[in-house]
Amino acid sequence: MAESNNDKKRRPLKALPPDGSQHKLLMIWLAIGLALVGLFWFSPGRMKPTQELTVHDVQVRMRATPPTVEQMTMRPDTTAIGRPVFQITGILKPDDAKFRASGTLTDATIDELQQFGVKEEPDASIWPGRIITFLILVGLPIFIYFAFVRQLKAAGKGALSFGKSRAKMMTRDREKITFADVAGCDEAKEEISEVVEFLKDPKKFTKMGGRIPKGMLLIGPPGTGKTLLAKAVAGEAEVPFFSVSGSDFVEMFVGVGASRVRDMFEQGRKSAPCIIFIDEIDAVGRQRGAGMGGGHDEREQTLNSLLVEMDGFDTSDGVIIMAATNRADVLDGALLRPGRFDRQVQVDLPDIIGREQILRVHAKKISLSEDVSLNVVARGTPGLSGADLANLLNESALLAARRNKKKVEMIDVEDAREKVLFGRERRRVMDDEEKRLVAWHEAGHAIVQALLDDGTVPVHKVTIIPRGQSLGSTTYIPTKDILTRGMRKFLDQIAMAMGGRIAEELVTGDLSNGAYGDIKHATKIARAMVCDYGMSPLGPIAMADNSDTIFLGRDITRSQHVSEETARKIDAEVSRIITEQYARAKEIITGRREALDKIAAALIEHETIEGRHVLEILQHGEIKSPIVTIIPPARSGDGKEAVPSKPAVKPLPEPLGGTPSPLPA
Repeated sequence: MAESNNDKKRRPLKALPPDGSQHKLLMIWLAIGLALVGLFWFSPGRMKPTQELTVHDVQVRMRATPPTVEQMTMRPDTTAIGRPVFQITGILKPDDAKFRASGTLTDATIDELQQFGVKEEPDASIWPGRIITFLILVGLPIFIYFAFVRQLKAAGKGALSFGKSRAKMMTRDREKITFADVAGCDEAKEEISEVVEFLKDPKKFTKMGGRIPKGMLLIGPPGTGKTLLAKAVAGEAEVPFFSVSGSDFVEMFVGVGASRVRDMFEQGRKSAPCIIFIDEIDAVGRQRGAGMGGGHDEREQTLNSLLVEMDGFDTSDGVIIMAATNRADVLDGALLRPGRFDRQVQVDLPDIIGREQILRVHAKKISLSEDVSLNVVARGTPGLSGADLANLLNESALLAARRNKKKVEMIDVEDAREKVLFGRERRRVMDDEEKRLVAWHEAGHAIVQALLDDGTVPVHKVTIIPRGQSLGSTTYIPTKDILTRGMRKFLDQIAMAMGGRIAEELVTGDLSNGAYGDIKHATKIARAMVCDYGMSPLGPIAMADNSDTIFLGRDITRSQHVSEETARKIDAEVSRIITEQYARAKEIITGRREALDKIAAALIEHETIEGRHVLEILQHGEIKSPIVTIIPPARSGDGKEAVPSKPAVKPLPEPLGGTPSPLPA
């Protein structure tokens, strides 16, 4: 009967041939231990010659003047059977040689020996001595093994396997991950699945003249799922899969990393066709001979060995290298050429559809309430990676558990999102005067953003509750993913950033340091418009400074392409843009002073209002829809926050979508 596909999938991967190096190492150390015991036991100090005398000779030597024997002891000989035999031991003068005499002693002889100082010892068994000797012979090698060999293995996998590969072979005994568990990177999955298909059915491609790619490099920001894709390949492919980190090759001893690379490919040849995954390959694949102080001999030799094994005179057919990195800009050029890493797969941050797919994958393990809309959460989290989204759902589950809920509700997801993005609430850090100042500040931001918005980036929420580094925030979330921005959008962002400072100056007649983050953000946008985007009268010329650090594999010298006169023009243009938008925002806020006061009063009373409340004040002069007041949790006597039996915060209406972009007060 033919084997079914399901049986093939359940068939375990073939294991590597057993390595007998550990058993050989144990035998070597046992032999060394026995040799040491033998040297100790049969040392010259312990092997002084023992003379065999008769009892009569002993009596003669004792009667001599002076006696030529001393330190004599006498005890019954337990080895003799059937007759009372005694054994006499002592030392002969003047050469201090040991002697032994045995024989049948009469009572008169025993009395004479005792008169000359011979001590009679009680009958003693020889078995305790034999047991002690046996324990020393067996226990000393075992002690040496556990005291030294185990520590050497923990530090470098043994003294004799220091240069062996540390690649781990993935087996099907562990939890299997497939492409169904990876979401948000369809293009990357398509390219990687092609390699899996090639390994399963190579004739489909080779009959057209194609060849299997030798290497595939996964490039993307942290948390986008590069390692997860590699685990999915291990779950999908019917071939052995080895996993190793780039840092496992680099050691303080030159040549160890190169030896481990050769051993890793040797294991791959024995199991070909197979896949070898190197995570964080930038640890070993950085540019050679660059940076301050020259290169790194160990890392460069390891890289040279990797280059030769991937595409040298003796190449390995059927061994595919997969690697992942988020610093492809520092990798050596020889490593990236075709023939080594034939494909470079970009694993970018997910879009709105990808975020929803990722949330659905992680939501399978969480008990969600019916009011949780993953589409709304996806629209509210652009810019977040897959790891960030998984952390968001985990935080929402923990928050719901602290609130003694049976399921995660939408309010828990909203609170978890704000906690992840902005930090935890800090309610007791401001007095009433500072709270009023922050309310005017955030009201200024909200009015400018609400009036300048064309419907794509509406105000979502305004709050004066401190979170993280900010004392308050005005969040506005786009209705879709924004991939490009026009010049007007950048100018609107600068004007919105200036709204808080203008409101403070208009109401109090003074300025505070609360606008520090706003000014820094606005200056950064204005300088990028002039130097990077060409959005100024200076023209479409790239005038940004090269700020790469020399310690990341870059050149030591720097060339300055901007003259002093051009630098003064750049500073003048940046100042002009910010000044014009400052005046623009000031005109907007001054013309709506009454609305500014009402928004600030609502913030002081309720601490948090929604974007629709801001629009109602601007359009109707008052808030028409109800405001959900956030009740702060009670605190116990020891100052710790008491967990309420029911959530203190009522669910807020569904947000407009997108990710919050806070402007700290």
